[in-house]
Amino acid sequence: MTTRTLAVVSAGLGTPSSTRLLADRLTTATVDALRSRGDDATVETVELRSHARDLADDLLTGFPNEALRGAIETVTGADAVIAVTPIFAASYSGLFKTFFDVLDKEALVGKPVLLAATAGTARHSLALDHALRPLFAYLRAVPVPTGVFAASEDWAGAGGIDGALADRIQRAAGELADVVGGRPAAVRPADPFADPTPFEELLRGS
Repeated sequence: MTTRTLAVVSAGLGTPSSTRLLADRLTTATVDALRSRGDDATVETVELRSHARDLADDLLTGFPNEALRGAIETVTGADAVIAVTPIFAASYSGLFKTFFDVLDKEALVGKPVLLAATAGTARHSLALDHALRPLFAYLRAVPVPTGVFAASEDWAGAGGIDGALADRIQRAAGELADVVGGRPAAVRPADPFADPTPFEELLRGS
């Protein structure tokens, strides 16, 4: 049995938020799908609202602080990413976009991603295709075919969730598990600052 690491990026602003609720549903379904295929899974969640100031500082200085660096390493070192954003003005939130702006442009190349979004009305559902997919295509990630959108009315079904939304979650989770299951486990990239050259050696020119 191979243990896969899922990084869950949630850009919800409230506590609680429907964005985090959708992220949790997708995570549970993906973990179950992986286990049904013979893989175990560990989950690391990045709540972007906790890093709003860190992200602004990174944009200004070009360097993430320790907390943000940990979040970045969680995402770049995972086997797959579940990325969920609220929709504002027919697109992803600024907080969501800023996080992916500060990643190295090669960080998500070839990485499987499940895309999802929430909004107050189903009229925003096309944002998955006209906003999120182009962003991750630019990053050269590998989004699964099914994106999951949840409007406010989708949470009104039996068990707190509409049946059609539950079906989309299961389908997208299965697609992500299928992609991840056919790959070797990810190796987290080494921190280039973890083993610095001693200053004395730099002075000697060695």
